[in-house]
Amino acid sequence: MLGIQSLTTGYGARTVLTDISLSVAKGEVMALIGPNGSGKTTLIRAVSGVLDLRAGQVTVDGKDVKHLSPAQRATRMAVMPQARNLPESFTVYQTVLLGRTPYLSWLGHPGEKDFARLEWALERTDTKLLADRLIGELSGGEQQRVLLARALAQDTPILLMDEPTAHLDINHQARLLNLVQELAREQNLAILMALHDLNLVALYADRVALLVNGSVAALGNPTEVLTPDTLALAYGIHLKVITHPEYGTPLVLPDGHHL
Repeated sequence: MLGIQSLTTGYGARTVLTDISLSVAKGEVMALIGPNGSGKTTLIRAVSGVLDLRAGQVTVDGKDVKHLSPAQRATRMAVMPQARNLPESFTVYQTVLLGRTPYLSWLGHPGEKDFARLEWALERTDTKLLADRLIGELSGGEQQRVLLARALAQDTPILLMDEPTAHLDINHQARLLNLVQELAREQNLAILMALHDLNLVALYADRVALLVNGSVAALGNPTEVLTPDTLALAYGIHLKVITHPEYGTPLVLPDGHHL
C-alpha cells in the first residue's frame, strides 16, 4: 500500500501542496484530478522522492520511504513521467532495459530475469516491433508507450503515472488505460495516476482525489467526486454530469448554457 500522510511541499519559497493525506491500496487505481496548477505533478514528484517534503511522510507498506536508499526506493516505486525526457540516441530496447537498473549487480550486467521482464514489458505495451528503433525517431505517442514499458520493466508494486495518455490517440488511450487497470488487478499494483480527462477517470479509476489550490478538495469513488457542484467549485465552470448509458459511470459534459 502507498500511504501519504500530511504531506506539504513546494519549490523554493512557494508552497504548492499543503497537508495532503491519502492512500492507494494494492490492486487499486487512484486518479488525481484538478485544474492546471493544482499540484498533481508536484504530488507525483514528491511521492517519488524527486521533490523533498517540508512536512509529512510517504510510506510503502508502512515503511517511511525517506529511510530507503534510492536503489531500494526504485524497487518499490516506478514512475511514468509527463515530460518526454528519453535519450534520443538510445534504442527502445536499451531504454526499456534501463528499468532494470535497480536490480543489476555491481558489474551492471543484466541476467536472464532482467531480459525476461524486458520482453514482457515490450509485449504488454505493444512496443516490441519498435525495439530496434531510435527514441528520436518515434512519435510522441510511441514515446509514451516506451515510458510505460520502462516503468513496467522496473517491476515495482507501486506505479506513479503523470498524464500517461498525453500524445496518445483515442485508440491507444483506451488500450493503455485498459492495460493499467488489468495490471492493477493481475499484479496487485497500487497505481496513482494524474489525468485531465474526467471521462477517462470515470471509466478507469477506482477512486479519485480532486486537488484544488494544493489541497484535497474531494476524495471518493468517481460517482462521489464527479458531481456538478464539486466540479464547478474546482474548475470554475458549470458542467453537466449524467449517467453513462452503457457503463453506468459518470459522464461529464459541457453545459451549453454557460459556454
